[in-house]
Amino acid sequence: MGLGPELNDILARARADLRMGVPVILTGHGQALIVMAAETAGHDRFELLRSTGSVDLVLTGRRAETLKARAYDGDVARVVLPDGAQLDWVQALADPADDLRVPMKGPLHTRRDGNCDLHRLAITLVKSARLLPAVLVQDTGEAIALAARENLTLIPGEAATPHVMELATLNNVVAARVPLQAANNARLHIFRPEDGGEEHYAVEIGRPDRSKPVLARLHSACFTGDVLGSLKCDCGPQLNAALAAMGDTGAGVLLYLNQEGRGIGLANKMRAYALQDQGFDTVEANHRLGFEDDERDFRLGAQILQKLGFSSVRLLTNNPKKIAMMERCGVAVTERVPLKVGKTDENANYLAVKAAKSGHLL
Repeated sequence: MGLGPELNDILARARADLRMGVPVILTGHGQALIVMAAETAGHDRFELLRSTGSVDLVLTGRRAETLKARAYDGDVARVVLPDGAQLDWVQALADPADDLRVPMKGPLHTRRDGNCDLHRLAITLVKSARLLPAVLVQDTGEAIALAARENLTLIPGEAATPHVMELATLNNVVAARVPLQAANNARLHIFRPEDGGEEHYAVEIGRPDRSKPVLARLHSACFTGDVLGSLKCDCGPQLNAALAAMGDTGAGVLLYLNQEGRGIGLANKMRAYALQDQGFDTVEANHRLGFEDDERDFRLGAQILQKLGFSSVRLLTNNPKKIAMMERCGVAVTERVPLKVGKTDENANYLAVKAAKSGHLL
């Protein structure tokens, strides 16, 4: 190993570049693509890209369905930018904020031939950067020279594609006592992923017996509910009820996973809230944005539990998908402990949609 960046480092750089509106280059499968996030693309870079050749806007199949664009590749659609297309038109395709005000954006012509593995990788990268899942793409025949000349991050796509699907190793970097209102004998563990992603936390209450099932909760971060006390969801009450149950029991572990907005990030969650104000439910809003119902990765929870020495849990949850993933990852769920708290007039429809469309046991 030398001093230069490895694949993890290159991908972390790429995410940072995309968030700042800087293009990256993906290579592999006989292709080389210049990729720029549609959300953060600046006018000057967009115009320069347009001046050097044909540009496509790659969207997810979910977003293409809303726009009535044919997704010949199934999960992605490659929209050919028409002559004279401006950046604001491109960003209106990526962002559904004005879909109801300006519903006619087409007809849209989409490509149907050629390998689109790199296009899928590009979408995965912008999703992991917590951006809207839409990228501007241009084929280039001089990837290495262009990357060197413009100082752009160059990503080997065939190596990166399986790598981004793997779960990054989490390391417990520090733990310290943090007395809580719910439990004076609590310790907070900080877990840092090796891919440079967001840290995750584990609140260990008491000294749970590692040989027995521990009372556990996988809680996804919710700034609006956990911190601001939002009435649109039941997250804050669930967090407090789980900690209280562990405090009463005298032992437990709560995993606080930084997967805001079901894994789409706070900015996109607010976009989903704005769509809900237009009359769409939480699942429909995610789809209009181009995301799946739930983009979270519960493998994170299983890895943290195993790192802490737990192999079986009594899981505080209403979500069967959490149970299934724990079992799949080798963590036995000996009991599902219901967590039905926090229902309000404001979130009643949200909870009903979670039960009807996401299978939550409410």
